[in-house]
Amino acid sequence: MAQRVRARRLTGEESRQVQAIVRRGTHSSVRARRATIIMASAGGTTVPAIARLVAADEGTVRDVIHRFNEIGLACLDPRWAGGRPRRISCEDEAFIIAVARTRPTKLGRPFTHWSLRKLADYLGDNPDRVVTVGRERLRQLLGHHRISFQRTRTWKEFTDPDKEGNSTGSST
Repeated sequence: MAQRVRARRLTGEESRQVQAIVRRGTHSSVRARRATIIMASAGGTTVPAIARLVAADEGTVRDVIHRFNEIGLACLDPRWAGGRPRRISCEDEAFIIAVARTRPTKLGRPFTHWSLRKLADYLGDNPDRVVTVGRERLRQLLGHHRISFQRTRTWKEFTDPDKEGNSTGSST
């Protein structure tokens, strides 16, 4: 049979800090929950009872207790990972925003406004700089820079090839 897991004896200062965290409730919920686990374990409560008390898995309770025994009260602070590394650099983001603010016809595309799909396709097939980006991430980037394709901008181009020699309203 495995030995029972129990938090080591708390020092006077550790006991005051843990009690303050549990009683005040002003700390993050993770920190308060871990402090409750340590306090209950130091008081002699079994792991299954602590798990029921804090609505956690028994394995989680054991992990917190082991970590407390190793590093002390530093185990109360969560050490969240940084997440997935960025796949789009700051330079790529600036390029995406510049392209999104440019009219598609100026970039050789046969339409008057961008959609997320059209912009993502253009960025993926661009001969100068290929930026592979999904539509959802593209939507997030454009939203962050307050660019929206919901409204079609209205602009009119003068299609008369002889517009320089033409004057409006006069006839010869």
